[in-house]
Amino acid sequence: MSTLTSLARAEAVVAERAQRITLVRHLHVADRPLVFVPLTLAGEANAPLAAMVGDDPDNPTLLIVPQPRNRDQRFAFAASLAEVVLPYVDSFRGDVEAVAVNRGKDIRVRYADAPQLLVPNPGGVAFTRLFGRSTRFRRTDGDYPVHPSVPLLGRWLTWFADRAEHPGSSALLAMTEALTGHWATGQSPLEDAQLAALMAWIDPPDGMTGTQAAAAAEDPVTCPPAGPTTDPGFDNEILAPAIEAYERAVAADSLVERRRAELEDVLRTQLEPTWRLMWRAVALLHDLPAGSRVAGRWAEDRDAFTNHCSHLDDGGVPQPRRDAAVAAAQRLHRLERAQASYDVQRAYDDPMVMADHRLTGEAFVGEVTAADPTRIDDSGKRRVLRPRITVTTADVVLVTPGTTLASPHRPTNQKATVVSVARNDAGTAEVVLELTGGMGSSLTPPAGSVPEVGERLCWTTLTGFFFPAGAFPSREETPWTHGGPPAPYDDDTPTAEDAQEEWS
Repeated sequence: MSTLTSLARAEAVVAERAQRITLVRHLHVADRPLVFVPLTLAGEANAPLAAMVGDDPDNPTLLIVPQPRNRDQRFAFAASLAEVVLPYVDSFRGDVEAVAVNRGKDIRVRYADAPQLLVPNPGGVAFTRLFGRSTRFRRTDGDYPVHPSVPLLGRWLTWFADRAEHPGSSALLAMTEALTGHWATGQSPLEDAQLAALMAWIDPPDGMTGTQAAAAAEDPVTCPPAGPTTDPGFDNEILAPAIEAYERAVAADSLVERRRAELEDVLRTQLEPTWRLMWRAVALLHDLPAGSRVAGRWAEDRDAFTNHCSHLDDGGVPQPRRDAAVAAAQRLHRLERAQASYDVQRAYDDPMVMADHRLTGEAFVGEVTAADPTRIDDSGKRRVLRPRITVTTADVVLVTPGTTLASPHRPTNQKATVVSVARNDAGTAEVVLELTGGMGSSLTPPAGSVPEVGERLCWTTLTGFFFPAGAFPSREETPWTHGGPPAPYDDDTPTAEDAQEEWS
């Protein structure tokens, strides 16, 4: 937790209402997201109990599993879920756009939009990952066949879960994490994981403070947990008797539909409050202005969506249960690069995020008090334009001469090298910077390319969005220390062993 977020939490306690910790929204919010609220049976690993899903806030689809321990009912639930998820995903496989690559020499095509899945909390993401893993290898023939849509659903759920691990991706979002990335409450991070309590701080009902609304949200009767697990009191007093009544009806072959309808009503009471909270949260996020680099990150999600569609269309095999050594190292490297780039982009998009870097000395804001825009450096083989400016700042300056800085306020994120840092008795510092880019190739700077005296700028050591890829051996060259080359997966038909899990 950053210093400014801690301060915002303290202010939220005083104000009794959540405080904004960003000026812009740092994630994409689709015009038509698919909201997915799952429930699981307590004490059973990844046993679906019910789900409310849909892209229309006024018309959700309720799916239930009357007996979650019944394998056939679980996969009937998966087939019903596929009837909602797969058409939603396919609806984005229409419009395409051309993208220039290789410096405009080539053109590739990607889908103009992509699906977005929203779940209440990280537990929903974990359920999506495990349910995808337990369904994508299932056979559609032979022993224990499943509906043909089930393995395809599993592959898409796995794709969503994989994208959720990618920093900056908005393909699968946990709503509690999306909200806490933009607001700070007066409660603990553990309490923020309860969507009802979190929303109570951010958007309390009229006439109530965030503190009062959050206290009321702790009542599991009026605000059931957002899943995927249910409240123990509900399990013991309501759910268990309803399931037992259904099983007795099945055994007696009498009143089965009535008992199922009663069970649906019981589970609906647990899901509808969270369903409404999810759409309120979507509206709150949608009202925030998007950061300038959000669209670029959503374009990466659309690239990933297009690539996965192509993989499926070409008959590609399901995602493996575990990555081989080289693939795992490459994936980790991609995630680390994405995290570094995402951190820089957030800071450049949002002065409140950049303020945290100012506190740590990684950035400073000051006024240009002197400028030499026509300075020429003739110490090398050829003369080059190297203007110098002096920036006076009251921020803590920890950079040293020779450090490369960039300014988010300048065109093309203009870069400069620190020449000297001088502190004076007034508590301010004068930083002399030599500009190294953003001025063209001539010896005369274009108008506006050099900061003018009186201009207020931010300079930071966060200087790049692109980080070069690392070098990794091929699969065939996997070192023996990492298990050697993995066995080829030549057959695109999953085996029974692929679907086996310790918890299934």
